[in-house]
Amino acid sequence: MTQLRCALLGAATLLCMAQMQAQTPAVETPEANPGRPTVSTPATLTPVGYLQFENGGLYAQTSPEFKTRFGINQVTKLAVTSRLQLLALSEPFVHATGAEVSGDRPGEVFAGLQAVALSGTGHTPTVSLSYIRRLYESPAPEIDIGTFRQSALFLVSDDLGGFHFDVNGVFSEQAEGTVRRGQFGQTLSVSHPLGRFTLSGELWHFTQPLTRGNAVGNLWAGSYPIRKNLVVDAGFDHGLTSSSTHWEEFAGFTYVLPHRLWGGREKH
Repeated sequence: MTQLRCALLGAATLLCMAQMQAQTPAVETPEANPGRPTVSTPATLTPVGYLQFENGGLYAQTSPEFKTRFGINQVTKLAVTSRLQLLALSEPFVHATGAEVSGDRPGEVFAGLQAVALSGTGHTPTVSLSYIRRLYESPAPEIDIGTFRQSALFLVSDDLGGFHFDVNGVFSEQAEGTVRRGQFGQTLSVSHPLGRFTLSGELWHFTQPLTRGNAVGNLWAGSYPIRKNLVVDAGFDHGLTSSSTHWEEFAGFTYVLPHRLWGGREKH
């Protein structure tokens, strides 16, 4: 009798749990919108109300400022509305050799925002504007693009003929002591899905106002969605001018927390 009562109690518990699960609305898994690993930043925003983390490591070799450099980079994004997104960028760890300041150092910290000026629908591209400002200046050596005190970006994203395009125009202020110089950059990233994989190719150019040079490079990368909210990536970049970093290899991931910070649950 005791075993029969336990079995009946267990069955009743399972029935109650099944009924409660059936009455609970399904939660929509947010879809990641990676900004890495390309230099270009997409004009589209991340899912509203969800934290997105873009983490990775970058190993660079042979640059005017260093022999080798390894850095851990981290970007946190939060879209507070469908047209406004907050940004936090940091490099928690940098190790460099053959530089004026070698060894282990913390990297720089930035904060900013991105606003959608034109939402893309149909054949209309998405157009956004972004502003980023430095909060902490690090003594660690930088790659060929250098660092900036503040930066404004013009971003365009569109899909044409099965390809995705991200185009950026970058206007930055570089500083060295009391010297202030304007930096200008242009990036073009093109990606195309191959099954579940996505292959990306990119050309980019940045002026180097403090050294009167130009950094130019091409980048190739692949990404794969392990889940809807988790995308891994890896690739390399090759500098094309004498003042560019010759080689950069990188790998990382983009992850969206599955729980919304505010608002109710969403149904499938």
